[in-house]
Amino acid sequence: MEGKKFVVTGAASGIGAATARELIRRGARVIGVDRNPMDGLEHALQADLRDRQAIEELIALLPDDLDGLANVAGLPPTAHPGDVIRVNLAGLRHLTIGLIPKLRDGASIVNLVSSAGNRWAEHLDQIIEYEQLEWDDIDDFARRHHMDVEGGSYFFSKEALLVWTMRNRWTWIDRGIRINAVSPGPIDTPILPDFVTTLGPRAQRSLEATERLGTPEDVAPVVAFLLSDDSAWFRGSNLTPDGGLSAHMLLGEHGLH
Repeated sequence: MEGKKFVVTGAASGIGAATARELIRRGARVIGVDRNPMDGLEHALQADLRDRQAIEELIALLPDDLDGLANVAGLPPTAHPGDVIRVNLAGLRHLTIGLIPKLRDGASIVNLVSSAGNRWAEHLDQIIEYEQLEWDDIDDFARRHHMDVEGGSYFFSKEALLVWTMRNRWTWIDRGIRINAVSPGPIDTPILPDFVTTLGPRAQRSLEATERLGTPEDVAPVVAFLLSDDSAWFRGSNLTPDGGLSAHMLLGEHGLH
C-alpha cells in the first residue's frame, strides 16, 4: 500500500484510529476525518457528518487522487435517532457518492457495518421506504417507526447500510471501483457501554457468544485488506471479525449449535 492515499472517517478514536494507524504502518498516506480532533495524523479534516452542507464542504477539500475510502465514523444507539441515521447511513452515502469522481480507477470503498445489521431481511419494507426519503425526512421517518426504542435507529442504520453495500457491488465496475463491508462483533471501545445500556439482555447475549471482547486492532487489518489490491475480487462482501458471533446467531436460527 506504499504511497496510496486513503480517507478514513471516524479517525479520532476506536476502529477509525486503529485503521488509520494500520494503513500508515503499511506505507499509505491517510487523511483522517472526524468531528473531534485527531492526534497523530499528518493530514486531518474536521467535519460533522450529521450536516449535509459540512459533507459537501469536506468533499470539496479532499484531493482528486484517492485510492480508497473507509467509512468508519458512527454514532451509538444512545444518540438521537435521526442523528444516528444521518451519520451511520445518510451522511456516509452522501460522502461516498460525492467522492466517486475523486477516486482513482480500481479504488476501494469499505463500510463499517456491524453484527447489528445481520437481520436486514426482516426489515426490508423499512429499508425500501427509506430509499425514497429526502435528507429532511429522516427525523420523521425515525419517529414513525419508533426508532428510539431499544436502539432501533442503530440497528436500522446498519441493516440498510449492509443492503446498500451489497446493491452497489457493481455500480462502479466500469472503473474497477469496488465496495465491501466489515461487520465487527462487540468491540472494546469507549462507546461499548452505550450499547450495553441501550440493548440490555440482547447485548449481554452477544457478549456471551464470543470468547472475549474484540479490539479495534482486531478489525483494522480486515479493513486494510479490503482497501488493498489483494481484495480485488471482493464485491458486495461482508467480512465478520466477530469472534464467531455471526456463526453462532445463524446456527441458532436453525436450531444448530
